[in-house]
Amino acid sequence: MANDQRDGGNSEDQQKRSEIYTYEAPWHIYGMNWSVRKDKKYRLGIASLVEHYSNRVEIVQLDDERGDIKADPKLSFEHPYPPTKMMFIPDKECQKPDLLATSADYLRIWHISDDRVEAKSLLNNNKNSEFCGPLTSFDWNEQEPKRIGTSSIDTTCTIWDIDKEVVDTQLIAHDKEVYDIAWGGAGVFASVSADGSVRVFDLRDKEHSTIIYESSQPDTPLVRLGWNKQDPRYMATIIMESPKVVVLDIRYPTLPVTELQRHQASVNAIAWAPHSSCHICTAGDDSQALIWDLSSMSKPVDGGLDPILAYTAGAEIEQLQWSSTQPDWVAIAFSSKLQILRV
Repeated sequence: MANDQRDGGNSEDQQKRSEIYTYEAPWHIYGMNWSVRKDKKYRLGIASLVEHYSNRVEIVQLDDERGDIKADPKLSFEHPYPPTKMMFIPDKECQKPDLLATSADYLRIWHISDDRVEAKSLLNNNKNSEFCGPLTSFDWNEQEPKRIGTSSIDTTCTIWDIDKEVVDTQLIAHDKEVYDIAWGGAGVFASVSADGSVRVFDLRDKEHSTIIYESSQPDTPLVRLGWNKQDPRYMATIIMESPKVVVLDIRYPTLPVTELQRHQASVNAIAWAPHSSCHICTAGDDSQALIWDLSSMSKPVDGGLDPILAYTAGAEIEQLQWSSTQPDWVAIAFSSKLQILRV
């Protein structure tokens, strides 16, 4: 997938180009994501995981010519609590302001200028109480970029209109904490929960949800959800502290299409390829990032599928993101390191 060997091509350009770039942050990284705008290639955001109130976010950029990733000190800012997730606005064509969203105690929207990052909105749906159910995750709707859906430990999912800074919809989505949320279209989203279920919601019919999958052992939490943007029939989920990834076809609820079982320890992150309907990357506590080709998953394979590419990092991989603007690149975070790998 990627290694430290420089490309052996003849041209200088090829020799300069590495397959892997590393950035060392001054703290443990948890939140991390790629920028989407095509005028900001190789830009990422990273956030600290520090066990006190004051955390940090940095915007970093790969200098392709020099071959190193640098943080811009003017775009580093303080963040209350460690962000559970961060995303840049899904605006490839650069039509909208350059925004970054983060989730922690609340959903926050930040505006990025050339020389500073400013807080634009703090979105709090629980005005009547001083206590808030922390947000576990969120997803930014690509078709309707004014919509962000959040998931919370208070069992709800909230759909925000970030332009108007108002709640569009709030649903009690599960019986227990909701750990992740993913959009599957302009008005359809899915969520996973400590109650062990994957549920799909359609904003046109808010009273009902469809259970796509329930963990085989009762009360086994599902912690992450990835919806295949290239083929929305498929989604993937992670079971808490399990080395396997469950791949689902929403046309056949309750029965996994396949289970990916080559990790040696808990899986922490999944990312579908942004440019191919049958590739997915998974990463976990075995320090491995694996890429799988699922094109043959309907045909049973003795002993299960094997990954087509494997990369071993220097520690447990906690975060993984596949660049939608530059689909040759995957980013992983482990310990205090961010690495981008050419796939």
